[in-house]
Amino acid sequence: MVWYVFAKNMRTLNVESPRSSEDRQSEFLLFIKERGTASIAEMAEQFAVSEMTVRRALYKLADTGLVIRTPGGAMAAPSGSVERSFLDRSARMAGAKDAIGREAAQLVQDGEIVVLDSGTTTRYIARYLATRRNLTVITTSLAVVEELAGSTSVEVRLTGGVYRRSSHDLSGNAVLDFLGNIHADKVFFGAAALSFHKGIMNYDAEMPRAFLRAGRERVLVIDSSKIGREAVYRLCAVEKCDMVVTDKGIKAADLARLRKLTTVLVAQ
Repeated sequence: MVWYVFAKNMRTLNVESPRSSEDRQSEFLLFIKERGTASIAEMAEQFAVSEMTVRRALYKLADTGLVIRTPGGAMAAPSGSVERSFLDRSARMAGAKDAIGREAAQLVQDGEIVVLDSGTTTRYIARYLATRRNLTVITTSLAVVEELAGSTSVEVRLTGGVYRRSSHDLSGNAVLDFLGNIHADKVFFGAAALSFHKGIMNYDAEMPRAFLRAGRERVLVIDSSKIGREAVYRLCAVEKCDMVVTDKGIKAADLARLRKLTTVLVAQ
């Protein structure tokens, strides 16, 4: 409690005390765990920092699975609430995925209907869509729902289905039925690998091709570490993608080869 009191005193002086981002995250996490849930405004008041500082820390804590974002704040993540595999995949190439998400979000216009699959990159797209106007997002991903939970200008439609802990999403026939009745402006989807011989590939046999039929434009979001590799199941040919969004880590030879097959956008 000593730091809490000190933080309040600093606020009266209108000074944001010098703390590392890691220290901030630890303090916010402890505060949330002690209370179970906390609002952004409440933490900003408690620690004498800006709401933007709190929001940035919560993004990082949510990415590592330590908290779950809620409208206007966060709650402590229940032990075992999301399997480690999803959290590990989310953290891998996180900087590249964030850049890809920011770039992909710029392709979306206010008023559009977009579909986001449950890959670990699409959650970053959702993060940059939260301030858009009159936008409808359709998804199977609980992580996408968490990112958009605090937005008042984005309508989120979650498909039906059975919860899969390993990928923190919904699956099953209900997903296929729902997507079969959708015709969105754009579909953003991820993949485990992009092979120049076998196409877009996944390790997940349940990844429904119905995603690809649910929108007018199909945009693959994939980090550079997965390009030129193979997985187990073939999803579609590279040419079926209207656009591929990747990061600046892509090899020059792979980029040239990929641009012969489809439009490529490289996030900086």
